[in-house]
Amino acid sequence: MVKRKRKFVCQECGYETVRWQGKCICGAWNSLVEEIVIDSPAARGGTVNNLRNKPLPINEVAHEDYSRLVTGNGELDRVLGGGLVPGSLVLISGDPGIGKSTLLLQVADSISRRYGTVLYISGEESQEQIKLRADRLQVTGHRLLIVTETNVEVIEKYLEEYRPVFVIIDSIQTLYTSSITSAPGSVSQVRECAGYILKFAKTLNVPCIISAHVTKQGDIAGPRLLDHMVDVVLYLEGEKNYGFRMLRSLKNRFGTTNTLGVYEMVEQGMREITNPSEYLLSNQSSGVSGAVVVASVESTRPILVELQALVVGNEMGIPPRRTVVGVNRDRLSLIVAVLQKRAGVIIGNHDIYVSLLGGVEIQETSIDLGMAVALYSSLRDCPVDGKTIVLGELDLAGRVRPIYNIERLVREAEKLGFNRCILPQSNMNKLQDSTIELVGVTGLREALDVLF
Repeated sequence: MVKRKRKFVCQECGYETVRWQGKCICGAWNSLVEEIVIDSPAARGGTVNNLRNKPLPINEVAHEDYSRLVTGNGELDRVLGGGLVPGSLVLISGDPGIGKSTLLLQVADSISRRYGTVLYISGEESQEQIKLRADRLQVTGHRLLIVTETNVEVIEKYLEEYRPVFVIIDSIQTLYTSSITSAPGSVSQVRECAGYILKFAKTLNVPCIISAHVTKQGDIAGPRLLDHMVDVVLYLEGEKNYGFRMLRSLKNRFGTTNTLGVYEMVEQGMREITNPSEYLLSNQSSGVSGAVVVASVESTRPILVELQALVVGNEMGIPPRRTVVGVNRDRLSLIVAVLQKRAGVIIGNHDIYVSLLGGVEIQETSIDLGMAVALYSSLRDCPVDGKTIVLGELDLAGRVRPIYNIERLVREAEKLGFNRCILPQSNMNKLQDSTIELVGVTGLREALDVLF
């Protein structure tokens, strides 16, 4: 006998209750939405009559090496750990218009040419819209099948009929199942539809990639259970006004999350960038005050980028303005206070603008000393040599503290032709065979004396 149950589900955290309430336990207001769930003995699965698997000692469990599907996209393969694992479910998310669909269509075309039939399922765009993008990307593979569908029951029939070697679903928030009455994109619909796709991927041993929307806060939309269901979680980020894109791995059951893929969005699609530092420093300023080259290790890849600062007098009598792009605002306030207290540089009553070029965001403290040098350079109108890189973390006492991965950063600077590096004195013992001039400093005053 089929029964209908009514419940209220929070669209923020997935909390369920039998009664509506204005505020959820997660603190969100008016987030509970009524849903009708069909309950039947078939849906519950009935009783278990036989056991397919038996407990085994761990030393007796058979282990088989799995062969990955090479996507033909070097940066994506790097982030995945060498390619797609058969039967894996990959989730990719990012802001709207960042390039998720473009990247997925390029990957689908490459895999269809290498391995066989690929099924691209879109719930957001029509086949004509996808064809327009394919023409721009020069995607012409005849084994790449495109279909527009949002019902998972129909999608399941397509998967069983065509038996593709790879499946792309764009996006999970557009799918729905008729067993749940709530609208597509709700917590229950996302959870159930992801379960359908996961079952297919594991049963037929076919890798699948699903895309997902993000909230205003930048989190993946839908229940947090979605992150736990999938095998790999990827996040594509970058500024829309710049072509620079970074693909990060937030979760990977088949590899490390300490990797980063870098792309440039061009008219022909997502172009791989094998040397991000060279790309970001291609238009480096020379002889301009307030411009300093800093470095950071993003995942396992060293990235050198130009940091620019502009310090101007506040003639209007209003509170000083602090504008930052790509760096932490609180960290800027800390460095301004250290400059004023430890180096005697009166800068707190000026308007300050700091920006990392290329749309890059760096939250590491390895750029602290470079930011302080850029502020001083702009204030005194004294340019820094364009072939000098500045590394180091500042504490509240004005001391330059050591940073991690100093060997990779200096090696990258050598490769790009820099001839001098200002770095913490405590890091000098790790760099014995460097070919560029290394200047170790212990404090902020010493660094300013060396450079100016």
